Amino acid sequence: MSNDLWKMTAVEAVTRLKKKEITPLELVEASAKRIADIEPAVNALPTLCLDRARDHAKRIMAGGTACEAAGEAGWLAGLPVSIKDLTDVAGVRTTYGSPIFANHVPAKSHPVVERIERKGGIVMGKSNTPEFGAGGSTFNEVFGRTRNPWNTALTCGGSTGGGAVSLATGEVWLAQGTDHGGSLRRPGTYCSIVGIRPSPGRVTRGTVSNLWSPQSVQGPMARNVPDLALFLDTIAGFCPHDPMTFDAPAVSFSAAVANPAAPKRIAWTADFGGRFELDREIREICTKAARRFEELGCIVEEVSPDFGPVDEVFMAFRSQQFLVDRELQLKEHRDKIKPDIIWNTELGMKQTTSQLAWAERERAALFRRMVEFFQKYDLLVTPSAPTAAFDVNLRAPATINGRKLENYMSGSTLNSAITVAGSPAVAVPCGFDSYGRPTGLQLVGKPRGEAALLQAASLYESLVGLSKLLPIDPKPGTVPPSL
Repeated sequence: MSNDLWKMTAVEAVTRLKKKEITPLELVEASAKRIADIEPAVNALPTLCLDRARDHAKRIMAGGTACEAAGEAGWLAGLPVSIKDLTDVAGVRTTYGSPIFANHVPAKSHPVVERIERKGGIVMGKSNTPEFGAGGSTFNEVFGRTRNPWNTALTCGGSTGGGAVSLATGEVWLAQGTDHGGSLRRPGTYCSIVGIRPSPGRVTRGTVSNLWSPQSVQGPMARNVPDLALFLDTIAGFCPHDPMTFDAPAVSFSAAVANPAAPKRIAWTADFGGRFELDREIREICTKAARRFEELGCIVEEVSPDFGPVDEVFMAFRSQQFLVDRELQLKEHRDKIKPDIIWNTELGMKQTTSQLAWAERERAALFRRMVEFFQKYDLLVTPSAPTAAFDVNLRAPATINGRKLENYMSGSTLNSAITVAGSPAVAVPCGFDSYGRPTGLQLVGKPRGEAALLQAASLYESLVGLSKLLPIDPKPGTVPPSL
């Protein structure tokens, strides 16, 4: 069997698995070999479970209960995947990027992992993440830094950085991740892959303490949109452990992408009507890239929804979530928690109930404005990051268009505003800057409108053709000068 199996798309690999032209075990071994070759340069998958993966492959090959989901949408038939190190996998070291849990081995898998494995996904290992997923650059005190394969001197973004790198380099075919303020979208952009933040409730969050909050979601990453649709089919649907979940659609996302319809009217905005800074070259590249939708027959208008005081609203809810998640740990392990998390948690401690009530009213008002906006426009398009990938040794970009950031989240409005709005959003590659760093667009759809969103993303991806560049071997480089 060819050593180049890792170059196949996920859809191609699953098709060949179903036809028994290749076996799950062959893909596991191809993935293991690629991981061994690539990991020293990138540090994307610091924890592996290769024997566990081989055993799962053999069970699928034997048939029986291991293949009971073979007729369902999203059946992966023995395809290797990566799982973010925030998400429990039974019997596999899961640290959450924290020294507090450096030797933690859960006895039970997270419900989303159980769903992935039941549908024929084989877990190869845990992808690196910032501590507790907090941050736009992937590093922690347990495993160190994950590097961008397009230029290993640069960050891969965060917090699903290890997952994005594992895809871009061909270590695995699909990657599971999470998104609060852009954690599937920003690494997708920096690594030139695709990542979607689904609507709240589309995918189970399972075991979280914030069961009633729409802020953080689980979601898929892939090298191209058809692969992304396949993995969303795998993980979408009702889960009894998550009260916000709902049934998967009658028509699969893969079927929707196979017969795409172009959006008729598109809203494009570079900066939400001048709300925040954007690096000059990013603005220029993304403005030209958004206009390419006109080649699909779409009407593109430069207009932005009114996001109101969205930064303050986002931080109010984010700080409340940190308080729920980290208050008790802060009392017992303050010395083992990084400053950004302490700061964010203590913001939650200082908030009044009146401030949270104000944030709730503002979030509801924004949702109503977005519903009205989407009555006129089928799609909202923005840049998916305000800067290109920055120095791997930094926790955030030093500046954006020359402006110094106030805190580690202050450069995330492009993504965090969409989180507050409750819409699904997908990051799609759209080009490279003058230093060869990937750039991307964020496509935002109607609430629970993932099918139409993925159709638009698929048509755009076919137009620009950048997915054909993947997977890649890691490339050493230097850090470009700050703008």
